[in-house]
Parts: sequence; C-alpha cells; structure tokens
Amino acid sequence: MPEGHLIHRYAREQQDALAGRDVTLSSPQGRFDPAPYLDRPLRAVEADGKHLLYHFPDAPALHVHLGMRGLFLRYDDPAVPPRPGTRLRLAGPAVAYDLIAPIRCEPLPADAERALRASLGPDPLRADADPAEAVRRLTATGAPVGAALLDQAVWAGIGNAWRAELLFLAGLDPDARSVGAPAAERLWRLAVAHLALGRDLGQVVSDPTAPDERWVYKREHCRRCGSPVRTWQVGGRTAYACPVDQPAG
Repeated sequence: MPEGHLIHRYAREQQDALAGRDVTLSSPQGRFDPAPYLDRPLRAVEADGKHLLYHFPDAPALHVHLGMRGLFLRYDDPAVPPRPGTRLRLAGPAVAYDLIAPIRCEPLPADAERALRASLGPDPLRADADPAEAVRRLTATGAPVGAALLDQAVWAGIGNAWRAELLFLAGLDPDARSVGAPAAERLWRLAVAHLALGRDLGQVVSDPTAPDERWVYKREHCRRCGSPVRTWQVGGRTAYACPVDQPAG
C-alpha cells in the first residue's frame, strides 16, 4: 500500500500542476460520476495520512484512497488517451493524471470529511500536526508499538515499511508495550524527518547517506550489525527487527 510519503508527494505535485487552473474530470472506466465537479476550478489538493482530498468551490471534497494497488499515471501531454481502466482522469492545460485501481474515489460531504479527519491521528507530514498529541496517542495505547504505528487513529500515514525502519532507528522492539514519552517523542521526530525525505525522493528513506538501502525491512540480515533479521506477525503485518539493535523487552 502506498504510504503517507507518497500520498503527500502526489498531493504536492498535483497542487503545483493543477490547483488554480481549469481541470477537466472524466471517468473512462465509467465508475465515477464527475458531474459535481464540472466547470469548477480545482482550488487545492491535500493529503491527510493515506487519504487525498481535492477541493473545488461549492462542491463536496473529492476523496481518494489508493488502497493496496492504486496509483496515478502522469502524462505531460493531456491529449494522450487514458487507459480504459482509468477510474478518474484529472486533465489540466499542460498535464493529466490517470487514477488507476483506487479503493476510494468519491464525493465526500462536509460531515463525512469531518468524520474522516476525526478518525485520523496526527500526520508527521502535515504542518498542523500536534507533536504532543502524537506522543499522547502513542503512549496511551495498550497495544504493542508495532501494532500502534499501523493504527491510523494513532499516527496517520505510517505503513509497514516505515514501521520497520522507524522502529529500528529508534531502537524499539515492535512488541514493546511500555513506550514512554521520551521514546515516543524520539520516534515522532524520526518520523517527521524521514517521511519528509521519503516524500521528496519518492521512496522510503531511512538512511540519507544510502537512500536506496533499508536497515531491516525485507532484509535477511541487519545492515548495521549483520545479525539475522527477526520476522513475525504484529498487527496483521510482517514485522522486521534486529535482535541486537532492537532487543526484546
């Protein structure tokens, strides 16, 4: 599933390319009705966690969630025909984006938008995120920290790859349940810094000196110490941890 850094990258790119311009919406696949957005300029594109919200005047927000397989295709020539399976095409004067295989592409009335935002925890990439609230939510959960990080009501935008790498950088075992405020604050600072790098580079970046490498995620051995990486299920997903750098307990 595309994690928060990629959703924010899409939002920033599409904001720069489309916002304030006349944007034509269509659904080549026929599974989305663009009528509420016709003849309305796109005002803004924003990301909140793994959700994209497109704002048009006098219309409900357009909500997109990519799910496991969703993606955008960009065309620098908007006259290029869309693929037949395109759920939504956003075509501006100089660029077009085709949305493929999302799990959500829908108008979101104001009350539903408020409910969506209320369901999400702080997003490390949003300027309005409250670090104190992020620490409070993480320390208040009784779940293992590895499960808590995947809970979008705790922190929004974190997925399995970021979970593995951030917990490694923080020296925390995914099964740890007694995460105090200092550790939570350190983990939040790591998330803010590294997700911003990931947004800018378009990939998970846990080591700025080697952005294509990972410490433990989907590795057989820890890149730091060479120990065999532990794998097991936490929160319904495969956890990765170094037994030396992230000691149990």
